Amino acid sequence: MADATKTSTVRSHWRSRVGFVLAAAGSAVGLGNIWKFPYITGENGGGWFVLVYLVCIALIGVPIMMAEVLIGKTSQRSPVGAFRALSKPRSPWILSGWLGVLTAFVILSYYSVVAGWSLHYIWLSVSEGFNGQTPDQIGDTFGAVAGSTSISVGWHLAFMAITIAIVAAGIRNGIEVAAKVLMPTLFVLMLVMLVYAATRSGFGEAVAFVFQPSSKKFTGAGALEALGHSFFTLSLGMGAMITYGSYMQKSTDIVKASVTVSLLDTLVALMSCLILFPMLFTVGKDPAAGPGLVFASMPIAFSQMPGGTILAPIFFVLLAFAALTSAISLLEVAASYFIDEQGISRAVAVLGTGITIALLGIPSAMSNSTEIFGAQTAASTENFMQVFGKEGMNWLDFFDYLASNWMLPIGALLIALFAAWRVGDEARKQGFTEGSTWGNVYMIWLQVLRYVVPIAIVAVFLYASGILAKLGWV
Repeated sequence: MADATKTSTVRSHWRSRVGFVLAAAGSAVGLGNIWKFPYITGENGGGWFVLVYLVCIALIGVPIMMAEVLIGKTSQRSPVGAFRALSKPRSPWILSGWLGVLTAFVILSYYSVVAGWSLHYIWLSVSEGFNGQTPDQIGDTFGAVAGSTSISVGWHLAFMAITIAIVAAGIRNGIEVAAKVLMPTLFVLMLVMLVYAATRSGFGEAVAFVFQPSSKKFTGAGALEALGHSFFTLSLGMGAMITYGSYMQKSTDIVKASVTVSLLDTLVALMSCLILFPMLFTVGKDPAAGPGLVFASMPIAFSQMPGGTILAPIFFVLLAFAALTSAISLLEVAASYFIDEQGISRAVAVLGTGITIALLGIPSAMSNSTEIFGAQTAASTENFMQVFGKEGMNWLDFFDYLASNWMLPIGALLIALFAAWRVGDEARKQGFTEGSTWGNVYMIWLQVLRYVVPIAIVAVFLYASGILAKLGWV
């Protein structure tokens, strides 16, 4: 095994454990918590889905996060260098690091488009863009926003510019400072929204829906979706936690840090449900509205309740903050390769990587456009998707499908196998126990990582790829 501690340059580190926890929590807390988790909870009937999700976070998500952080902390390198340092210079495992970098490119390219829509909805909320509109007109606004090339591309580029500026400022002065501002602000905004939601008549119904087990809509497919979302929501499988872990001091307790990040991420997901569902139940909206829950159903709910004109911009600022904290980690994963492996300065690496991702995201931004260039993009996309047997998908849908169903599960599986089987026993145990008061759980973690986690991830992969459905198992 190569020397895991040797680095060619002095590496930046977080100022404190709190800095890592807030930055890592920011990476985990994103659109998946506030946008995706509530709507998949609604689609799967609440209660049982949430319970299975919580079990999966504990048994699958947390062990994988510990593995990622351990790889980064032990190697003091970003993904490609980390796999090289902990195996050997020409090891096939290095491809796992490359997969993480590529995944960050793909996800951020379309993630920033959705984040850009949240910025536009902030503008609509504060500029009284919803005033005087009927519920149907408000619901149709999202189609108009997604269908406008100028709006989607413009806000996508604006969001990427903000992300680039923060990451270019560095680990301590950019990412850590942003996390210390954005994350506490996000939690304060969520508490404000939660207090208001608790005063709505639908709050009791929402609490029962989220926490009371009900089998009306819950199926085996729902259980696998909960399992899959449990590690997708924690930013696992793409090297983000390896990268953030590489900026850790050696004395940092990875068990305590990983559990804290996972708890914060789960708390935000549950709070999001308790914010959205009471408002929807109060005005008689269906919680199983699907992906349009945030951008279509919530503005309608705000328009029909007291104080909605104040709450709407707060909610979409919250959504934008969550998106930004995750986008920062995605850009850092991609840029850190060029900083660590190619010796390029941070400013140049971040700017070049950010611009490349921004350009890669333009087809996704134009995916729903009905304007001339957008229509041409849609036509070429349809022909492209037919080659892959994915008719009906646009660029954004395809990139999301590619990342969520293939790249992330494979990445998470490889990370788990690498940490459990390839990293040397001495280096692995030292990385886990150094600075930790939880060294006695090392063997339990290792056995879960070796046997339980791979089986669970393979099950998610088989479900996502449609193989289980073809076999009639779900």
